[in-house]
Amino acid sequence: MEKEKTPSNFIYNMIEEDIKNNTFTDNRVHTRFPPEPNGYLHIGHAKAILLNYNTAKRFGGKFNLRFDDTNPAKEDLEYVESIKEDIAWLGADWEDRLFYASNYFDKMYECGLELIDKGLAYVDDLSANEIRIYRGTLTEPGKNSPYRDRGKEENHLLFENMKNGKYEDGSKVLRAKIDMESPNINMRDPVLYRISRAHHHNTGEQWCIYPMYDYAHPIEDAIEGITHSLCSLEFEDHRPFYNWLLSNLDAFKEEPPRQIEFAKLFLTNTIVGKRFLKKLVDDKVVDGWDDPRLMTIAGLRRRGVTPEAIQNFCEEIGVSKSNSIVDMAMFEHFIRDDLKPKAPRCMAVLDPLKVIITNLPETHLEWLEMDNNSENPELGKRKIPFTREIYIERDDFMIDPPKKYHRLYPENEVRLMGAYFVKCHDYSTDENGQVTEIHCTYDPETKSGSGFTGRKVKGTLHWVSAVHHHPAEFRIYDTLLSEDHPDQVENAQGHTINPDSLNIKLGLTEISMEEVNAGERFQFVRHGYFAVDPKDSQPQKPVFNLTVSLKSSWKPNT
Repeated sequence: MEKEKTPSNFIYNMIEEDIKNNTFTDNRVHTRFPPEPNGYLHIGHAKAILLNYNTAKRFGGKFNLRFDDTNPAKEDLEYVESIKEDIAWLGADWEDRLFYASNYFDKMYECGLELIDKGLAYVDDLSANEIRIYRGTLTEPGKNSPYRDRGKEENHLLFENMKNGKYEDGSKVLRAKIDMESPNINMRDPVLYRISRAHHHNTGEQWCIYPMYDYAHPIEDAIEGITHSLCSLEFEDHRPFYNWLLSNLDAFKEEPPRQIEFAKLFLTNTIVGKRFLKKLVDDKVVDGWDDPRLMTIAGLRRRGVTPEAIQNFCEEIGVSKSNSIVDMAMFEHFIRDDLKPKAPRCMAVLDPLKVIITNLPETHLEWLEMDNNSENPELGKRKIPFTREIYIERDDFMIDPPKKYHRLYPENEVRLMGAYFVKCHDYSTDENGQVTEIHCTYDPETKSGSGFTGRKVKGTLHWVSAVHHHPAEFRIYDTLLSEDHPDQVENAQGHTINPDSLNIKLGLTEISMEEVNAGERFQFVRHGYFAVDPKDSQPQKPVFNLTVSLKSSWKPNT
Protein backbone atom coordinates (compact mmCIF):
# COMPACT_ATOMS: atom_id res chain seq x y z
CA MET A 1 0.00 0.00 0.00
CA GLU A 2 1.46 3.33 -1.09
CA LYS A 3 1.50 6.05 1.56
CA GLU A 4 1.73 9.79 1.27
CA LYS A 5 5.00 11.36 2.34
CA THR A 6 3.44 13.30 5.20
CA PRO A 7 4.52 13.36 8.85
CA SER A 8 3.10 10.67 11.09
CA ASN A 9 0.92 11.38 14.10
CA PHE A 10 -0.72 9.46 16.91
CA ILE A 11 -3.83 8.78 14.80
CA TYR A 12 -1.78 7.31 11.97
CA ASN A 13 0.07 5.19 14.52
CA MET A 14 -3.22 3.84 15.91
CA ILE A 15 -4.46 3.00 12.43
CA GLU A 16 -1.21 1.25 11.60
CA GLU A 17 -1.69 -0.83 14.76
CA ASP A 18 -5.22 -1.70 13.64
CA ILE A 19 -3.87 -2.81 10.28
CA LYS A 20 -1.21 -4.91 11.97
CA ASN A 21 -3.88 -6.58 14.15
CA ASN A 22 -6.42 -7.01 11.30
CA THR A 23 -8.97 -5.07 13.36
CA PHE A 24 -11.14 -4.31 10.33
CA THR A 25 -12.00 -6.57 7.40
CA ASP A 26 -9.49 -6.29 4.55
CA ASN A 27 -7.54 -3.78 6.66
CA ARG A 28 -9.81 -1.09 5.29
CA VAL A 29 -9.71 2.54 6.42
CA HIS A 30 -12.85 4.64 6.09
CA THR A 31 -13.26 8.13 7.56
CA ARG A 32 -15.92 10.82 7.41
CA PHE A 33 -16.49 14.51 8.07
CA PRO A 34 -19.91 14.96 9.74
CA PRO A 35 -20.86 18.67 9.88
CA GLU A 36 -24.12 19.91 11.34
CA PRO A 37 -25.75 22.21 8.76
CA ASN A 38 -26.45 24.98 11.29
CA GLY A 39 -23.83 27.49 10.16
CA TYR A 40 -20.84 28.02 7.90
CA LEU A 41 -17.61 26.09 8.34
CA HIS A 42 -14.56 27.80 9.89
CA ILE A 43 -10.80 27.30 10.09
CA GLY A 44 -11.19 24.72 12.87
CA HIS A 45 -13.40 22.64 10.59
CA ALA A 46 -10.74 22.90 7.88
CA LYS A 47 -8.31 21.07 10.16
CA ALA A 48 -10.87 18.31 10.80
CA ILE A 49 -11.79 18.02 7.12
CA LEU A 50 -8.20 17.71 5.97
CA LEU A 51 -7.31 15.31 8.77
CA ASN A 52 -10.14 12.95 7.85
CA TYR A 53 -9.52 13.24 4.12
CA ASN A 54 -5.74 12.91 4.30
CA THR A 55 -6.01 9.96 6.69
CA ALA A 56 -8.17 8.06 4.22
CA LYS A 57 -5.89 9.06 1.35
CA ARG A 58 -2.74 8.01 3.21
CA PHE A 59 -4.04 4.48 3.80
CA GLY A 60 -5.75 4.04 0.45
CA GLY A 61 -9.17 4.27 2.05
CA LYS A 62 -12.45 6.14 1.58
CA PHE A 63 -13.75 9.49 2.82
CA ASN A 64 -17.42 10.39 3.32
CA LEU A 65 -19.20 13.70 3.66
CA ARG A 66 -22.20 13.26 5.91
CA PHE A 67 -24.55 15.92 7.18
CA ASP A 68 -25.58 15.35 10.80
CA ASP A 69 -28.96 16.95 10.25
CA THR A 70 -30.75 15.82 13.40
CA ASN A 71 -31.79 19.26 14.69
CA PRO A 72 -34.06 20.83 12.03
CA ALA A 73 -34.88 23.89 14.14
CA LYS A 74 -31.37 25.25 13.53
CA GLU A 75 -30.59 23.83 10.09
CA ASP A 76 -30.91 25.32 6.62
CA LEU A 77 -30.23 24.36 3.02
CA GLU A 78 -28.03 27.47 2.71
CA TYR A 79 -25.65 25.88 5.18
CA VAL A 80 -25.71 22.55 3.34
CA GLU A 81 -24.69 24.18 0.06
CA SER A 82 -22.03 26.38 1.67
CA ILE A 83 -20.47 23.36 3.41
CA LYS A 84 -20.27 21.39 0.18
CA GLU A 85 -18.66 24.36 -1.59
CA ASP A 86 -16.12 24.87 1.20
CA ILE A 87 -15.06 21.24 1.41
CA ALA A 88 -14.67 20.93 -2.36
CA TRP A 89 -12.63 24.17 -2.42
CA LEU A 90 -10.31 22.79 0.27
CA GLY A 91 -9.59 19.82 -2.00
CA ALA A 92 -11.31 17.06 -0.02
CA ASP A 93 -13.12 14.81 -2.51
CA TRP A 94 -15.99 12.71 -1.16
CA GLU A 95 -16.57 11.29 -4.66
CA ASP A 96 -20.06 9.70 -4.65
CA ARG A 97 -20.25 9.35 -0.88
CA LEU A 98 -22.52 12.22 0.19
CA PHE A 99 -24.88 11.17 2.97
CA TYR A 100 -27.42 12.64 5.39
CA ALA A 101 -28.19 11.43 8.91
CA SER A 102 -31.85 12.02 8.07
CA ASN A 103 -31.65 9.23 5.50
CA TYR A 104 -31.11 6.85 8.41
CA PHE A 105 -34.04 7.98 10.59
CA ASP A 106 -35.97 4.75 9.96
CA LYS A 107 -33.01 2.64 11.06
CA MET A 108 -32.41 4.83 14.11
CA TYR A 109 -36.02 4.40 15.13
CA GLU A 110 -35.70 0.62 14.79
CA CYS A 111 -32.59 0.75 16.96
CA GLY A 112 -34.58 2.61 19.61
CA LEU A 113 -37.19 -0.16 19.59
CA GLU A 114 -34.43 -2.76 19.84
CA LEU A 115 -32.98 -1.10 22.93
CA ILE A 116 -36.46 -0.94 24.50
CA ASP A 117 -37.03 -4.63 23.80
CA LYS A 118 -33.67 -5.43 25.41
CA GLY A 119 -34.59 -3.43 28.51
CA LEU A 120 -31.90 -0.84 27.67
CA ALA A 121 -34.14 2.17 26.98
CA TYR A 122 -37.29 3.71 28.44
CA VAL A 123 -39.67 6.61 27.83
CA ASP A 124 -39.35 9.32 30.48
CA ASP A 125 -41.94 11.96 31.35
CA LEU A 126 -39.57 14.18 33.33
CA SER A 127 -39.12 17.71 32.01
CA ALA A 128 -35.75 18.83 30.67
CA ASN A 129 -35.05 20.72 33.89
CA GLU A 130 -36.03 17.73 36.03
CA ILE A 131 -33.76 15.48 34.02
CA ARG A 132 -30.87 17.87 34.69
CA ILE A 133 -31.59 17.80 38.41
CA TYR A 134 -31.93 14.02 38.55
CA ARG A 135 -28.68 13.61 36.61
CA GLY A 136 -26.60 14.87 39.53
CA THR A 137 -23.27 16.66 39.26
CA LEU A 138 -19.64 15.84 38.59
CA THR A 139 -19.20 15.15 42.31
CA GLU A 140 -22.64 13.75 43.20
CA PRO A 141 -24.33 10.71 41.61
CA GLY A 142 -27.66 10.99 39.86
CA LYS A 143 -30.89 9.30 40.89
CA ASN A 144 -33.30 7.17 38.96
CA SER A 145 -36.28 8.68 37.20
CA PRO A 146 -39.64 7.52 38.63
CA TYR A 147 -40.44 6.32 35.09
CA ARG A 148 -37.26 4.24 34.71
CA ASP A 149 -38.88 0.90 35.56
CA ARG A 150 -41.68 1.01 33.03
CA GLY A 151 -42.20 -2.33 31.31
CA LYS A 152 -40.99 -3.10 27.79
CA GLU A 153 -44.52 -3.21 26.34
CA GLU A 154 -45.45 0.14 27.83
CA ASN A 155 -42.20 1.75 26.62
CA HIS A 156 -42.69 0.25 23.18
CA LEU A 157 -46.20 1.71 22.92
CA LEU A 158 -45.17 5.10 24.31
CA PHE A 159 -42.28 5.38 21.85
CA GLU A 160 -44.57 4.51 18.95
CA ASN A 161 -47.02 7.14 20.13
CA MET A 162 -44.17 9.68 20.32
CA LYS A 163 -43.36 8.89 16.70
CA ASN A 164 -47.03 9.18 15.69
CA GLY A 165 -47.36 12.67 17.16
CA LYS A 166 -49.68 11.87 20.07
CA TYR A 167 -47.76 13.92 22.63
CA GLU A 168 -46.77 17.56 22.99
CA ASP A 169 -43.25 18.77 22.24
CA GLY A 170 -41.01 18.27 25.26
CA SER A 171 -43.50 16.12 27.15
CA LYS A 172 -41.58 12.86 26.77
CA VAL A 173 -38.13 11.61 25.76
CA LEU A 174 -36.54 8.26 25.11
CA ARG A 175 -33.54 7.59 27.37
CA ALA A 176 -30.90 4.88 27.49
CA LYS A 177 -31.00 2.75 30.64
CA ILE A 178 -27.41 2.53 31.82
CA ASP A 179 -26.25 3.74 35.27
CA MET A 180 -27.37 6.88 37.08
CA GLU A 181 -24.43 6.55 39.48
CA SER A 182 -21.76 6.32 36.78
CA PRO A 183 -18.75 8.59 37.39
CA ASN A 184 -19.11 9.60 33.72
CA ILE A 185 -22.11 11.90 33.61
CA ASN A 186 -22.63 11.03 29.92
CA MET A 187 -23.53 7.47 30.95
CA ARG A 188 -26.30 8.55 33.33
CA ASP A 189 -29.23 7.50 31.15
CA PRO A 190 -28.58 9.93 28.28
CA VAL A 191 -31.53 11.15 26.19
CA LEU A 192 -31.81 9.38 22.83
CA TYR A 193 -34.94 10.99 21.29
CA ARG A 194 -36.99 14.13 21.89
CA ILE A 195 -40.30 15.33 20.47
CA SER A 196 -39.90 18.37 18.20
CA ARG A 197 -42.34 19.47 15.54
CA ALA A 198 -40.04 21.28 13.14
CA HIS A 199 -39.82 21.27 9.36
CA HIS A 200 -36.80 19.30 8.18
CA HIS A 201 -34.96 20.39 5.03
CA ASN A 202 -34.67 16.77 3.85
CA THR A 203 -37.61 14.83 5.35
CA GLY A 204 -40.16 17.64 5.55
CA GLU A 205 -42.92 16.88 8.08
CA GLN A 206 -42.38 13.10 8.11
CA TRP A 207 -40.97 13.03 11.62
CA CYS A 208 -41.91 14.76 14.86
CA ILE A 209 -39.26 12.97 16.94
CA TYR A 210 -35.55 13.48 16.32
CA PRO A 211 -32.51 11.58 17.61
CA MET A 212 -29.96 13.28 19.81
CA TYR A 213 -26.48 13.76 18.32
CA ASP A 214 -24.73 11.30 20.67
CA TYR A 215 -27.24 8.61 19.72
CA ALA A 216 -27.36 9.29 15.99
CA HIS A 217 -23.64 9.71 15.38
CA PRO A 218 -22.39 6.18 16.20
CA ILE A 219 -25.28 4.62 14.29
CA GLU A 220 -24.48 6.75 11.24
CA ASP A 221 -20.81 5.75 11.44
CA ALA A 222 -21.72 2.07 11.70
CA ILE A 223 -24.24 2.15 8.83
CA GLU A 224 -21.62 3.72 6.53
CA GLY A 225 -18.90 1.27 7.54
CA ILE A 226 -16.68 3.96 9.07
CA THR A 227 -13.61 2.40 10.67
CA HIS A 228 -12.07 5.39 12.42
CA SER A 229 -14.40 8.08 13.73
CA LEU A 230 -12.13 11.08 14.27
CA CYS A 231 -13.68 13.55 16.72
CA SER A 232 -12.60 16.67 18.55
CA LEU A 233 -11.36 16.34 22.11
CA GLU A 234 -14.60 17.26 23.88
CA PHE A 235 -16.08 13.93 22.71
CA GLU A 236 -13.56 11.89 24.70
CA ASP A 237 -15.98 11.59 27.64
CA HIS A 238 -18.71 10.58 25.19
CA ARG A 239 -16.74 7.64 23.82
CA PRO A 240 -17.99 5.17 26.48
CA PHE A 241 -21.56 5.78 25.34
CA TYR A 242 -20.50 5.54 21.68
CA ASN A 243 -19.06 2.08 22.42
CA TRP A 244 -21.94 1.04 24.70
CA LEU A 245 -24.55 1.82 22.07
CA LEU A 246 -22.87 -0.05 19.22
CA SER A 247 -22.09 -3.06 21.44
CA ASN A 248 -25.79 -3.38 22.26
CA LEU A 249 -27.15 -3.17 18.71
CA ASP A 250 -27.06 -6.52 16.93
CA ALA A 251 -26.34 -5.08 13.47
CA PHE A 252 -23.20 -3.24 14.56
CA LYS A 253 -21.57 -5.19 17.40
CA GLU A 254 -19.33 -7.35 15.21
CA GLU A 255 -17.07 -4.65 13.76
CA PRO A 256 -17.92 -1.27 15.33
CA PRO A 257 -16.08 1.93 14.35
CA ARG A 258 -13.29 3.17 16.59
CA GLN A 259 -13.65 6.69 17.97
CA ILE A 260 -10.40 8.67 18.24
CA GLU A 261 -10.22 12.21 19.63
CA PHE A 262 -7.88 15.04 18.67
CA ALA A 263 -7.43 18.65 19.77
CA LYS A 264 -9.34 21.46 18.08
CA LEU A 265 -7.60 24.36 16.37
CA PHE A 266 -7.75 27.70 18.21
CA LEU A 267 -6.15 30.90 16.89
CA THR A 268 -5.33 34.09 18.79
CA ASN A 269 -7.72 37.05 18.37
CA THR A 270 -10.30 34.67 16.98
CA ILE A 271 -13.53 33.02 18.09
CA VAL A 272 -15.14 30.51 15.76
CA GLY A 273 -18.13 29.33 17.79
CA LYS A 274 -21.18 29.20 15.53
CA ARG A 275 -23.38 31.00 18.02
CA PHE A 276 -20.89 33.84 18.21
CA LEU A 277 -20.56 34.03 14.42
CA LYS A 278 -24.30 33.81 13.86
CA LYS A 279 -24.91 36.67 16.29
CA LEU A 280 -22.41 38.84 14.42
CA VAL A 281 -24.17 38.00 11.14
CA ASP A 282 -27.70 38.45 12.51
CA ASP A 283 -26.80 41.76 14.18
CA LYS A 284 -25.14 42.92 10.93
CA VAL A 285 -21.87 43.61 12.70
CA VAL A 286 -20.24 41.86 9.73
CA ASP A 287 -21.13 41.50 6.06
CA GLY A 288 -22.54 37.98 6.22
CA TRP A 289 -20.90 34.62 6.91
CA ASP A 290 -18.32 35.32 4.22
CA ASP A 291 -17.11 38.62 5.71
CA PRO A 292 -13.31 38.57 5.21
CA ARG A 293 -12.79 39.40 8.89
CA LEU A 294 -14.34 36.09 9.92
CA MET A 295 -12.32 32.89 10.07
CA THR A 296 -15.01 31.04 8.18
CA ILE A 297 -13.76 29.16 5.16
CA ALA A 298 -16.03 31.33 3.00
CA GLY A 299 -14.58 34.45 4.60
CA LEU A 300 -11.00 33.27 4.10
CA ARG A 301 -11.74 32.43 0.46
CA ARG A 302 -13.29 35.87 -0.14
CA ARG A 303 -10.28 37.46 1.53
CA GLY A 304 -7.95 35.74 -0.93
CA VAL A 305 -6.49 32.93 1.17
CA THR A 306 -5.70 29.88 -0.95
CA PRO A 307 -6.64 26.29 -0.09
CA GLU A 308 -2.95 25.40 -0.40
CA ALA A 309 -2.07 27.86 2.37
CA ILE A 310 -4.63 26.27 4.68
CA GLN A 311 -3.45 22.77 3.77
CA ASN A 312 0.18 23.64 4.50
CA PHE A 313 -0.73 25.36 7.75
CA CYS A 314 -2.77 22.40 9.00
CA GLU A 315 0.03 20.02 8.10
CA GLU A 316 2.55 22.15 10.00
CA ILE A 317 0.53 22.43 13.23
CA GLY A 318 -0.02 18.68 13.19
CA VAL A 319 -2.41 16.66 15.33
CA SER A 320 -2.32 16.79 19.12
CA LYS A 321 -4.13 15.24 22.09
CA SER A 322 -4.17 18.50 24.07
CA ASN A 323 -5.75 21.86 23.26
CA SER A 324 -3.55 24.87 22.61
CA ILE A 325 -3.79 28.27 20.96
CA VAL A 326 -1.85 28.91 17.75
CA ASP A 327 -0.52 32.39 17.06
CA MET A 328 -2.35 34.06 14.16
CA ALA A 329 1.07 35.18 12.89
CA MET A 330 1.87 31.56 12.10
CA PHE A 331 -1.21 31.20 9.92
CA GLU A 332 -0.39 34.47 8.15
CA HIS A 333 3.13 33.21 7.47
CA PHE A 334 1.74 30.28 5.48
CA ILE A 335 -0.57 32.60 3.54
CA ARG A 336 2.39 34.78 2.53
CA ASP A 337 4.58 31.80 1.79
CA ASP A 338 1.98 30.42 -0.61
CA LEU A 339 1.20 33.72 -2.36
CA LYS A 340 4.79 34.91 -2.72
CA PRO A 341 5.57 32.98 -5.93
CA LYS A 342 2.00 33.08 -7.26
CA ALA A 343 0.87 36.70 -7.02
CA PRO A 344 1.86 39.33 -9.61
CA ARG A 345 3.47 42.38 -8.01
CA CYS A 346 1.87 45.69 -8.91
CA MET A 347 1.81 49.27 -7.70
CA ALA A 348 -1.14 50.92 -6.00
CA VAL A 349 -1.38 54.20 -4.12
CA LEU A 350 -3.94 54.15 -1.32
CA ASP A 351 -3.57 57.77 -0.16
CA PRO A 352 -2.48 59.74 -3.26
CA LEU A 353 -0.24 62.81 -3.20
CA LYS A 354 0.60 64.41 -6.54
CA VAL A 355 4.19 64.79 -7.73
CA ILE A 356 5.04 67.05 -10.71
CA ILE A 357 8.34 66.31 -12.45
CA THR A 358 9.13 69.80 -13.62
CA ASN A 359 11.91 68.98 -16.10
CA LEU A 360 9.62 66.75 -18.16
CA PRO A 361 7.29 68.15 -20.82
CA GLU A 362 3.57 68.05 -20.06
CA THR A 363 2.96 65.55 -22.88
CA HIS A 364 5.69 63.14 -21.80
CA LEU A 365 4.63 59.48 -21.98
CA GLU A 366 7.19 56.73 -21.61
CA TRP A 367 6.34 53.05 -21.27
CA LEU A 368 8.57 51.26 -18.78
CA GLU A 369 8.87 47.50 -18.61
CA MET A 370 8.58 45.78 -15.23
CA ASP A 371 8.64 42.17 -14.03
CA ASN A 372 5.32 40.91 -12.74
CA ASN A 373 7.17 38.87 -10.14
CA SER A 374 10.96 38.96 -10.02
CA GLU A 375 10.98 35.59 -8.21
CA ASN A 376 8.79 33.91 -10.80
CA PRO A 377 9.76 34.77 -14.41
CA GLU A 378 6.86 32.68 -15.70
CA LEU A 379 4.48 35.49 -14.69
CA GLY A 380 6.05 37.63 -17.42
CA LYS A 381 6.39 41.40 -17.71
CA ARG A 382 4.13 44.41 -18.12
CA LYS A 383 4.34 48.00 -19.43
CA ILE A 384 3.85 50.94 -17.04
CA PRO A 385 3.25 54.54 -18.29
CA PHE A 386 5.64 57.13 -16.86
CA THR A 387 4.29 60.70 -17.13
CA ARG A 388 5.14 64.20 -15.94
CA GLU A 389 2.59 63.97 -13.17
CA ILE A 390 2.42 60.96 -10.88
CA TYR A 391 1.02 60.01 -7.48
CA ILE A 392 2.91 58.66 -4.50
CA GLU A 393 1.71 57.73 -1.01
CA ARG A 394 1.08 60.74 1.22
CA ASP A 395 3.19 59.26 4.01
CA ASP A 396 6.14 58.91 1.59
CA PHE A 397 6.76 62.68 1.89
CA MET A 398 7.57 64.78 4.94
CA ILE A 399 8.58 68.42 5.17
CA ASP A 400 10.64 67.95 8.32
CA PRO A 401 11.40 64.24 8.61
CA PRO A 402 12.98 62.43 11.57
CA LYS A 403 16.36 60.75 11.33
CA LYS A 404 16.57 57.59 9.22
CA TYR A 405 13.58 58.67 7.13
CA HIS A 406 14.66 57.49 3.69
CA ARG A 407 11.71 58.60 1.63
CA LEU A 408 11.05 61.95 -0.04
CA TYR A 409 11.62 65.34 1.60
CA PRO A 410 12.96 68.73 0.43
CA GLU A 411 16.34 68.38 -1.31
CA ASN A 412 16.34 64.58 -0.91
CA GLU A 413 16.61 62.16 -3.82
CA VAL A 414 14.84 58.79 -4.10
CA ARG A 415 14.22 56.22 -6.79
CA LEU A 416 10.81 55.76 -8.34
CA MET A 417 10.34 52.02 -8.61
CA GLY A 418 11.19 50.78 -12.08
CA ALA A 419 11.78 54.34 -13.28
CA TYR A 420 14.24 57.13 -12.37
CA PHE A 421 15.77 59.08 -9.50
CA VAL A 422 13.75 62.15 -8.54
CA LYS A 423 14.72 65.01 -6.23
CA CYS A 424 12.31 67.32 -4.42
CA HIS A 425 12.96 71.04 -4.90
CA ASP A 426 9.61 72.51 -3.86
CA TYR A 427 6.13 71.74 -2.55
CA SER A 428 2.75 73.43 -2.06
CA THR A 429 0.40 73.43 0.89
CA ASP A 430 -3.19 74.43 1.54
CA GLU A 431 -4.48 76.90 4.14
CA ASN A 432 -4.24 74.17 6.79
CA GLY A 433 -0.61 73.46 6.04
CA GLN A 434 -1.31 70.12 4.40
CA VAL A 435 0.92 69.29 1.45
CA THR A 436 -1.06 69.29 -1.79
CA GLU A 437 1.66 68.96 -4.40
CA ILE A 438 5.37 68.13 -4.66
CA HIS A 439 7.72 69.49 -7.32
CA CYS A 440 10.66 67.33 -8.34
CA THR A 441 13.24 66.96 -11.06
CA TYR A 442 14.32 63.65 -12.51
CA ASP A 443 17.72 62.45 -13.73
CA PRO A 444 17.35 60.83 -17.17
CA GLU A 445 20.66 58.94 -16.67
CA THR A 446 19.27 56.90 -13.75
CA LYS A 447 16.70 54.74 -15.52
CA SER A 448 16.15 51.37 -13.86
CA GLY A 449 17.95 48.60 -15.70
CA SER A 450 20.33 51.00 -17.47
CA GLY A 451 23.30 50.00 -15.34
CA PHE A 452 23.68 53.46 -13.83
CA THR A 453 26.20 53.40 -10.95
CA GLY A 454 26.99 57.09 -10.52
CA ARG A 455 25.43 57.39 -7.06
CA LYS A 456 23.07 55.58 -4.75
CA VAL A 457 19.89 56.54 -2.98
CA LYS A 458 18.45 54.92 0.12
CA GLY A 459 14.75 55.12 -0.66
CA THR A 460 12.57 53.57 -3.37
CA LEU A 461 8.96 54.68 -3.76
CA HIS A 462 6.09 53.05 -5.60
CA TRP A 463 3.87 55.30 -7.72
CA VAL A 464 1.19 55.47 -10.39
CA SER A 465 0.75 57.82 -13.31
CA ALA A 466 -1.59 60.73 -12.63
CA VAL A 467 -2.81 60.49 -16.22
CA HIS A 468 -3.06 56.74 -16.76
CA HIS A 469 -4.37 54.92 -13.69
CA HIS A 470 -7.49 53.19 -12.43
CA PRO A 471 -9.48 54.14 -9.28
CA ALA A 472 -10.19 51.36 -6.82
CA GLU A 473 -11.45 50.66 -3.30
CA PHE A 474 -9.09 49.01 -0.84
CA ARG A 475 -10.40 47.24 2.26
CA ILE A 476 -7.77 46.96 4.96
CA TYR A 477 -8.57 44.27 7.52
CA ASP A 478 -7.26 43.75 11.02
CA THR A 479 -8.20 41.20 13.66
CA LEU A 480 -11.90 41.18 14.48
CA LEU A 481 -11.39 41.03 18.24
CA SER A 482 -9.37 43.39 20.39
CA GLU A 483 -8.28 40.70 22.86
CA ASP A 484 -5.00 38.89 22.27
CA HIS A 485 -6.23 35.64 23.78
CA PRO A 486 -10.02 35.58 24.14
CA ASP A 487 -11.50 32.71 26.09
CA GLN A 488 -13.01 30.12 23.82
CA VAL A 489 -16.69 30.68 24.58
CA GLU A 490 -19.32 30.42 21.89
CA ASN A 491 -21.19 33.70 22.27
CA ALA A 492 -20.54 37.33 21.59
CA GLN A 493 -20.79 38.47 25.21
CA GLY A 494 -17.71 39.90 26.89
CA HIS A 495 -15.66 40.36 23.73
CA THR A 496 -14.67 43.69 22.26
CA ILE A 497 -14.92 44.10 18.51
CA ASN A 498 -11.85 45.86 17.17
CA PRO A 499 -13.06 49.26 15.84
CA ASP A 500 -10.20 49.18 13.31
CA SER A 501 -11.00 45.71 12.01
CA LEU A 502 -12.00 47.32 8.68
CA ASN A 503 -10.65 50.52 7.12
CA ILE A 504 -11.70 51.51 3.60
CA LYS A 505 -9.41 53.57 1.39
CA LEU A 506 -10.13 55.00 -2.05
CA GLY A 507 -6.94 54.96 -4.08
CA LEU A 508 -5.41 54.25 -7.47
CA THR A 509 -3.82 51.30 -9.23
CA GLU A 510 -1.67 50.93 -12.31
CA ILE A 511 -3.61 51.21 -15.55
CA SER A 512 -2.67 47.56 -16.22
CA MET A 513 -5.25 46.59 -13.58
CA GLU A 514 -8.17 48.15 -15.41
CA GLU A 515 -9.62 44.67 -16.00
CA VAL A 516 -9.40 42.23 -13.09
CA ASN A 517 -11.45 39.16 -12.26
CA ALA A 518 -13.14 38.18 -9.03
CA GLY A 519 -10.79 36.30 -6.76
CA GLU A 520 -7.58 37.34 -8.57
CA ARG A 521 -4.68 37.89 -6.18
CA PHE A 522 -1.94 40.52 -6.33
CA GLN A 523 0.86 41.84 -4.22
CA PHE A 524 0.63 45.61 -4.00
CA VAL A 525 4.16 46.77 -3.35
CA ARG A 526 4.73 47.75 0.29
CA HIS A 527 1.05 47.26 1.15
CA GLY A 528 0.50 43.52 1.14
CA TYR A 529 -1.33 40.80 -0.71
CA PHE A 530 -4.82 41.65 -1.97
CA ALA A 531 -7.63 39.81 -3.74
CA VAL A 532 -10.45 41.11 -5.91
CA ASP A 533 -13.65 40.95 -3.87
CA PRO A 534 -16.09 38.54 -5.60
CA LYS A 535 -19.14 40.09 -3.96
CA ASP A 536 -18.83 43.87 -4.30
CA SER A 537 -16.26 44.42 -7.05
CA GLN A 538 -17.54 45.74 -10.38
CA PRO A 539 -15.74 46.05 -13.76
CA GLN A 540 -15.14 49.80 -13.45
CA LYS A 541 -15.14 49.87 -9.64
CA PRO A 542 -12.81 47.13 -8.41
CA VAL A 543 -12.68 46.33 -4.71
CA PHE A 544 -9.50 44.81 -3.30
CA ASN A 545 -9.50 42.95 0.01
CA LEU A 546 -6.31 42.83 2.03
CA THR A 547 -5.43 39.14 2.32
CA VAL A 548 -2.36 39.58 4.49
CA SER A 549 0.25 42.27 5.13
CA LEU A 550 3.86 41.89 4.05
CA LYS A 551 5.27 41.92 7.57
CA SER A 552 5.55 38.78 9.64
CA SER A 553 6.32 38.33 13.33
CA TRP A 554 6.48 34.52 13.15
CA LYS A 555 9.60 32.64 12.14
CA PRO A 556 9.44 28.98 11.07
CA ASN A 557 11.73 26.47 12.73
CA THR A 558 14.84 25.76 10.69
